[in-house]
Amino acid sequence: MAEEVNNKHTKHLPEHGPMSEDGREILLSVKNVDITFGKGDSAVRAVKNASFDIYKGETFSLVGESGSGKTTIGRAVIRINECAGGEIDYKGVKISGKIPRSLDREVIRNIQMVFQDPAASLNERATVDYIISEGLYNFHLYENEADRIRKVENIINEVGLLPEHLTRYPHEFSGGQRQRIGLARAMVMEPELVIADEPISALDVSIRAQVLNLMKQFQKEMGVTYLFIAHDLSIVRFISDRIAVIYKGDIVEIAEAEELFDYPLHPYTRSLISAIPIPDPQLEKNKVLFRYDPTVHDYSEDKPEMVYIGHEHYVYGNKKEIEEYKRIREAGVPLKSVTIAENEGIMKSLTEEEMLAGDEEFLNAPVHDTGSFWYGFFSFILPIIGLITGFIFRKHNYIRNYKSCKKGAIGGLIFRGVIILIFVILILLALR
Repeated sequence: MAEEVNNKHTKHLPEHGPMSEDGREILLSVKNVDITFGKGDSAVRAVKNASFDIYKGETFSLVGESGSGKTTIGRAVIRINECAGGEIDYKGVKISGKIPRSLDREVIRNIQMVFQDPAASLNERATVDYIISEGLYNFHLYENEADRIRKVENIINEVGLLPEHLTRYPHEFSGGQRQRIGLARAMVMEPELVIADEPISALDVSIRAQVLNLMKQFQKEMGVTYLFIAHDLSIVRFISDRIAVIYKGDIVEIAEAEELFDYPLHPYTRSLISAIPIPDPQLEKNKVLFRYDPTVHDYSEDKPEMVYIGHEHYVYGNKKEIEEYKRIREAGVPLKSVTIAENEGIMKSLTEEEMLAGDEEFLNAPVHDTGSFWYGFFSFILPIIGLITGFIFRKHNYIRNYKSCKKGAIGGLIFRGVIILIFVILILLALR
């Protein structure tokens, strides 16, 4: 009760949040949160009794299919959606519901959001300079005009754009560039927590890696904490410290990234892992999906709850299910969520490491590995030089550029061979 009174009269955020039992600072705490839309018989309970903590400096990912409540929770953290039950604490201070204006401004200053649609989230009538500077203006986070310009130009360079872009408007940029502008708008505020609401789902595959690498760079340099909302587990695995899986408003599993992929105990988690595309086309063609059937749960009498089963692992289930989950986890044998039907009709289990090998290579691929048409064209004109250049690209993991050079060089050699063959035939015919 004393804590509630203190929170009620708190007008400013403390410098540090409370510490967990293992000595980590809890930046954000979601406690038994319910979020409901509508009233009466038409009311929809979008989030049900959600609870989790986010530690300072980590990337905490919230994963689930469309309509599961991921974005609803993110919007509740930044105080757009109201909580019908429970509370959200930031640094130990309640920020959900009615709070003092001074505290509200500090929350806005410290928590920023990167939205899913880079086109809809930017003001089309404002220049990039104003879009990025708006937060600086509102909170007067600069000493003078020269300082503001310096901060804006520094952040625009950090996200890979140029100072001359500041005078342009959002419609003049590509989707990847607009997402960089949205990221710059959030990071110029130097926030402690960034909610990234599917920031790469609307981008081309080659641009996704660039945006993810930018986010990791900001985390390393600025110590920012991420709540990363996504539906693609293959990407989430490589950027997350911990992952929470949500299904129709219920958080069904929380664990560290590798723990979750090695031991996906809840059947819905296994179904999400099963749906991850395999880089090998033949394996993907023969893959047998693990399908989640919610009717396998009998919660008529024995009600489910989120239970800690050790190994930093939480699972949602009733007593009978939890006992089975504990037994499976303590056996220490990683679970296989993907099965491959071989040509002979034999079923082969595939490890997550084999299944996701291509995604790790994708994230580590160089930014300029585009496989440009011009590499192939010049290799066609100068095939020997093209082959040498291609093997240099291959040595440095520029696979697309290597393939473009190789294809052009082989085409050039074949073309020259055909010309020589025709020339020889014409000479032989002339000598007869």
